[in-house]
Amino acid sequence: MEKKDANAQSHMDFFKDLTGEIAGDTPREVEEIGSRIRTLRQEKGLSLEELSRITGYDTAFLAQIESDQLQPQLGTLIKLSKALDSAFGRLVSGVGSRLYSITRKDEQKIVSRSTSQKGKKKVYTYKSLAPEVKGRHMEALIVELEENPEEETSVHEGEEFIHVLDGTVLLKIAGDAFELNPGDSAYYLSTTPHFIGAKKERATILAVLYGG
Repeated sequence: MEKKDANAQSHMDFFKDLTGEIAGDTPREVEEIGSRIRTLRQEKGLSLEELSRITGYDTAFLAQIESDQLQPQLGTLIKLSKALDSAFGRLVSGVGSRLYSITRKDEQKIVSRSTSQKGKKKVYTYKSLAPEVKGRHMEALIVELEENPEEETSVHEGEEFIHVLDGTVLLKIAGDAFELNPGDSAYYLSTTPHFIGAKKERATILAVLYGG
C-alpha cells in the first residue's frame, strides 16, 4: 500500500490502513479449515453420518467442507465447533499458544474464505486479528463482505458485534432490514435469524464473535 503523509491522512485512509488489501494476501491458512474439522471429528470417533445427525447438515455438505470444496460460513463453523466440543477459534484460525497478541496491519493473515451453500459463490473473506491467543472465547476478524443475492439466513449460538469500516452493509435481522455505513455498528445475539452482506460489490467490517 502506498504510504501517505501522516498529516494529510483522512478518516477513510485510516480504515484502509487498518483493513489492508485483503485480496492481495496469500491465503496460507484457507485450505486448513476442512482438515481441522475432519481431524476433530475423527478424534471424537464420529462418522460423517453421526456428525450429520448432530448438526442437521447433510453428509454431502459436510464432506464438501472437509475436502475444501466448500468453505463454510461462520455460523456453520460455530455449529460444528459445538458438535465437536471444540473452541470456535480452533476451527477458524487454529490453536493459539500465547497469553496475548499484538497484530500489526502487515501481519494480518487470511484464515478463511466462505462460500454460499447453494451457488458456492465467495461471500466472505476473513482475516483473524488474534489467532495466537490460547484459550480465547472471542474471535476478532476483519471481514470483507461481497454481495450475496441468495441472502442465506444464519442462526447459531453466541453473540456478534460488527463495526462497518468501508462500503455499505446490508443487515437483515428478526424481520427488520438495515443499511449500515462506515462508522455504524450492530450487536446482536446470534440465535436471532440474521443475514449480513455487502449492499453493492464489497464492504469491510470489523467483527467480534463470541461462540457461546
